[in-house]
Amino acid sequence: MSKGTFFILVYNNFMQIFTKLAKNTNLSLALGYFDGVHLGHQKVISTAVNYAHKNGNKSAVITFKDHPCCFFKGVCPKYILTREDRLKHLEALGVDYVYILDFDAKLCLLSADEYLKNILIDNFSPKSISTGFNHYFGSKKSGGVDLLTKMQSVYGYEYFEIPPQKINNETISSTAIRTALTKGQIQNANEMLGYNFTISGEVVKGQQLGRKIGFRTANLIYPSELIDLPFGVYSVVVHYEGREYRGITNFGIRPTVSDTHRCSLETHILNFDKDIYGQKISVEFLKMIRYEKKFDSIENLKAQICEDIEHI
Repeated sequence: MSKGTFFILVYNNFMQIFTKLAKNTNLSLALGYFDGVHLGHQKVISTAVNYAHKNGNKSAVITFKDHPCCFFKGVCPKYILTREDRLKHLEALGVDYVYILDFDAKLCLLSADEYLKNILIDNFSPKSISTGFNHYFGSKKSGGVDLLTKMQSVYGYEYFEIPPQKINNETISSTAIRTALTKGQIQNANEMLGYNFTISGEVVKGQQLGRKIGFRTANLIYPSELIDLPFGVYSVVVHYEGREYRGITNFGIRPTVSDTHRCSLETHILNFDKDIYGQKISVEFLKMIRYEKKFDSIENLKAQICEDIEHI
């Protein structure tokens, strides 16, 4: 790998992240955007990682900074994971390198043959390539599994096409997961993800209304790039300093106690009384309990919160 031709970050001292192409040969490649790193994606990636381990080479994910829809449609989809969390999941799967490329006019105008030869073969001389069954590349999606299968003997790599992964006869996909999340079907989304949908961040100061009604909350800023959940109350698990706590989270505009219509993510952590402003927590969503509603009085709101806690 020639120095000075790319920008490199070392993520958590294990997985290396490149933001530009550079020669790094004899790799096992996994191709895709991998939003969500769901069970289908995990199968594609683990196939590349396992092949690398078996054959004594390194694995790499080739992906993009933004979803290709951002370039073609001018509007980015709402994501399932933040970029930081996507990298954490890739690292947890044992990936050695991640190449995060810009999906630009130069790249998208390449034919499928040009993309395969000029980008993948010339830079990586791959030992293997793994993709999902519906992976496309090249101008106008002209290349896919058929081309990758055909060119194995020409370029000397082994190709693995991962078939649809299903749960309850439903094909796992980022689109299906986004749909489930927008409907509050958290358990269904979590099954397809293979982990619990999670929001992480630093605890910020809110209006401190929770403590005034007897339920202190840890407030997070909901990432604007993520898929929006329905306004409601959720059963959650909170991770803080290596420990897990049960909790309830309200995501919404708090119509009973506020008229600002400003969206907030507030979590009441059970059996917990520490001041954690400015510290990082992760909130794993387990189940939607109910939709957010406006109560006639603070007392009715407090009674409902007690019922919500009893429910979980």
